[in-house]
Amino acid sequence: MNAINRAVTKFFDLVLTPLEAVSNEFALLVVSGVFGVLALWIFKHISWQKGIKATKDKIKGHLIEIRLYQDDLVVVSKAIVKVLARNVQYLFLNFGPFIPLAIPFALVAAQMVVRYGFEPAPVQQVVDTRLAGDGVTLSIEGESAAISSLEIELPEGLTQVGPIPRIPGQKKASAEFFAENPGVYDIVIRANGAETTKRFVAGAEEHNERTMQPERVSGFFMALLWPAEDTLDGTGLSHVSFVYPESDLGWLPFSGPGGVLIIFVLASMIVGFLALKPLGVQI
Repeated sequence: MNAINRAVTKFFDLVLTPLEAVSNEFALLVVSGVFGVLALWIFKHISWQKGIKATKDKIKGHLIEIRLYQDDLVVVSKAIVKVLARNVQYLFLNFGPFIPLAIPFALVAAQMVVRYGFEPAPVQQVVDTRLAGDGVTLSIEGESAAISSLEIELPEGLTQVGPIPRIPGQKKASAEFFAENPGVYDIVIRANGAETTKRFVAGAEEHNERTMQPERVSGFFMALLWPAEDTLDGTGLSHVSFVYPESDLGWLPFSGPGGVLIIFVLASMIVGFLALKPLGVQI
């Protein structure tokens, strides 16, 4: 899964560069629309189009039957049962082909979220105003042995606050730190003799990091949701996370990762709906 995520990330780095020259919002809308058309085209070729059309026609026929014979309770009852049965068939014919589209949907949607859903963490340079809880909390979960042996090394520019609270029985640990300077940092995490990193972006200044991902995870399905960094498989850790501020999507009506998903789904559906007749798709 890591290899697939890296390949997809590089592809979107290339594709989105000219679109982001206009704006991030424009890039999000264009990708969403293109995905809606491509998903519809794939649906056309993996679904039983003749069966969908025939089922819709039969539903219409039974509805007309109900209208024409509304005074005959027996005929109407049988027609209603047939309508319900054909609706079940119609749903199966439509939603069955959408299952293979779930993985490409997750891959593209996740790319949009890690690119446009978050803002860099703030930089805090005034030492006198810092209080416990004002910094960024790095939360870590994993095997008890990994939590017991946990070590965290912050690069220059990040300052840790106090020791690392460990709870091996609950398989959790945490560390609080502040960003002294803007930049892209790799926080080094050591556990059970293994070493891994967590990427952290701070400051509003321009930087070369194209993605911001608040979580590093383990497992195939979680890797679908968080594609910007390799999984933690084999490290003894299962989850490393902190909280990024949510992004402002400018002139779009939503914001943050939830807003990115809403825009992606709505734009895909709207453009897909407009492409139904030109593509000749039965749905």
